[in-house]
Amino acid sequence: MLDDFLVRAVLAAVGAALAAAPLGVFVVWRRMAYFGDATAHAAVLGVALALAISAPVFAGTLVVALVMALTVARLAGRGYGADMVLGVAAHGALAFGLVAVSLLEGPRLDLEAYLFGDILAVGKVDLAVIWGGGAVVAALIGWRWQALVTSTVSEDLAFAAGIDPKRERLILMLALALVVAVALKVVGALLIGALLIIPAAAARPWSRTPEVMLAGTAALGVLSALGGLWGAWVLDLPAGPAVVCAAALLFAVSAVAGGRR
Repeated sequence: MLDDFLVRAVLAAVGAALAAAPLGVFVVWRRMAYFGDATAHAAVLGVALALAISAPVFAGTLVVALVMALTVARLAGRGYGADMVLGVAAHGALAFGLVAVSLLEGPRLDLEAYLFGDILAVGKVDLAVIWGGGAVVAALIGWRWQALVTSTVSEDLAFAAGIDPKRERLILMLALALVVAVALKVVGALLIGALLIIPAAAARPWSRTPEVMLAGTAALGVLSALGGLWGAWVLDLPAGPAVVCAAALLFAVSAVAGGRR
């Protein structure tokens, strides 16, 4: 069954949507939308470095994304504005990545596949990476769920409950770095942030508890993945951007319907 490229594409898109769902909830709550973009832009540098030393692209992307997350977390704790740190990191990493790609020797790199995703070329190894990475993220967030929710609601409340908000923020950033590396093949570096944010933003108006919002985000993410792939197949569209377009349409419907309640 996995020899069919369309089946592999569906499994990859659904896996990436499910991996992004629990983190998207916290990204929206904590207003960390730009962090996802910054980490995703750093992934381009990871791709270039991995190809330069003939290492797996996933490993290079994950290492650079982790370094990016740790650097931003450290600088933000030293009095630098978070938006300034993220802006410098995002644009700097993307620029260094594009320069590094231009310096690579050998056959010319298909940079567009990494910027906008190449989901129809997903292989069995990629599927193992996506679902394995998603399982790690799900286990990590499930383990720290209550602590993350408490520290998101109020850092003072978290301290009173014996929870270290900085530790929880770092765990969240590391999980985001892992999801960026996992989803790179599906929607590409420029659209990963959208996959993290849009389904959660669409589910938020209809959610009364964190658990309901998590379930709604996962459902809308899967629906976006399936709808985008269907649109790409029928209308001959690029698959990665089509998934994000489907998510944006669901957000528009949610916003209009929510405004009429």
